[in-house]
Amino acid sequence: MSTPWQTLHTQHPRHWRENRFVYPVLSRRSHGISIGVNLNPDKVCNFDCIYCQVDRRSEAETKFVETGRLLAEIDQMLSLAAGGALFEDEPFHDIPLDRRRLNDIAFSGDGEPTTYRNFDEIIGAVANLKRQHGLAAVKMVLITNASMFHKPAVERGLAILDENNGEIWAKLEAGTDEYYQLVERTKVPFRRVLDNITAAAKVRPLVIQSLFMRIKEAAPPGAEIDAFCDRLSEIASAGGKLKLVQVYTVARPPAESFVTALTDAELESIAAKVRARGFAAEIFGGS
Repeated sequence: MSTPWQTLHTQHPRHWRENRFVYPVLSRRSHGISIGVNLNPDKVCNFDCIYCQVDRRSEAETKFVETGRLLAEIDQMLSLAAGGALFEDEPFHDIPLDRRRLNDIAFSGDGEPTTYRNFDEIIGAVANLKRQHGLAAVKMVLITNASMFHKPAVERGLAILDENNGEIWAKLEAGTDEYYQLVERTKVPFRRVLDNITAAAKVRPLVIQSLFMRIKEAAPPGAEIDAFCDRLSEIASAGGKLKLVQVYTVARPPAESFVTALTDAELESIAAKVRARGFAAEIFGGS
């Protein structure tokens, strides 16, 4: 039995056919097809988020990024998606016509993509492939925790994104250091993330991705959401430009069983507080 297209966003397998690094998904936040690029097949990440859907208990099948193979997989996937052949594949053949659009090439995967050593080089190579296929309108999206923006190779990569219809989706889902550590479980200081987001947002508008969840049956405290909105306001006051705040919740099995989804009404309540500060906000429910 084929999978109903409405539930495809709950299934983001990072393998497709014989590919190791490139995979297509129907993205709820992109409103179309997103070509995922996994720069962390070793499952190594500098965050250990309680909601992460990556199974880090099992050993990774692929340890290293084979650049030539990765680019060949992107080349093939761009051809399949742009030519429509992708929608002959069983998981995608029931997708309505208005979703049969290639929205973006997304750098995400099983870890933090900006920790990839040759980040700027791979971004440049993918941008060249996109141009060769005549797909200038297709976005290049970086889904990131913003922890490495201060690194020179990452700064160069962000500049290449700017020149190639790029968009940065930076994670920010806490207002206080205590809540940040509860959710992200990382040695990366909260202040570094905030400073990096602010510096990057001064150069180009950013999308903020904010996943909120119920932790041990408790929704985020109202004071924490207020503090989160304070951080957004501080970024803007410092000259940072925020084009959208994505308020969403878990849609796939998380790392910790005590993490569960918020309702759409709860997400809308958070988004309303964000909008009250003058920022655009969109919600994405888990179902």
